Amino acid sequence: NNVKRVVFCSSMARYGKQDKIPFTEDLPAIPHDPYGIAKYASELLVKNICEAHGNMEYVIAVPHNIIGPRQKYDDPYRNVASIFVNLMLQGRQPIIYGDGEQMRCFSFVQDCIQCLEKMAFEKNVVGEVINIGPDEQPITVNQLAQTIAELLDFKLNIQYVPDRPQEVKLATCSAAKARKLLGYQTQYDLTQGLAEMIAWIKQRG
Repeated sequence: NNVKRVVFCSSMARYGKQDKIPFTEDLPAIPHDPYGIAKYASELLVKNICEAHGNMEYVIAVPHNIIGPRQKYDDPYRNVASIFVNLMLQGRQPIIYGDGEQMRCFSFVQDCIQCLEKMAFEKNVVGEVINIGPDEQPITVNQLAQTIAELLDFKLNIQYVPDRPQEVKLATCSAAKARKLLGYQTQYDLTQGLAEMIAWIKQRG
């Protein structure tokens, strides 16, 4: 179909457990769970196919913890922020796996889209792996639940259950490369992103 370039969305899970936090793109990919393994394998497939055919460019985007309106929120296994919002709007307490001290950064969808658009067309990103998403507001899962509860004026009483197997405790990404190559600049902070998501889920029910 004469496609010139493929932009593949990988995942922060490609990095697995690392000694260096936040994760930078020069770190080896050592995925720690089946999802990360599948994402990294897909990166290798994209690279292999593009190189085999010789006339296709590729760029690997590494988004992390995307949130925002229209995110799926009725799935009990994925998208922790939207799960928390949905439960609290129902008057139900959130469940946290482990001690809740898992550290993450959350990326508002509109900030990520701007990066993806540039990755499709800019000449200086061909063959690159680039983290997309903020690195300014690392937050624990406990703090995330507390922030959402405050936005909803909800009395929080978290239910803790055993750790999920193979979950990486500390996982945040550096945005330095995206700032350099894509002119990335965060437009939404976490509270703004959560507020927009809450409004959308309220409207949907």
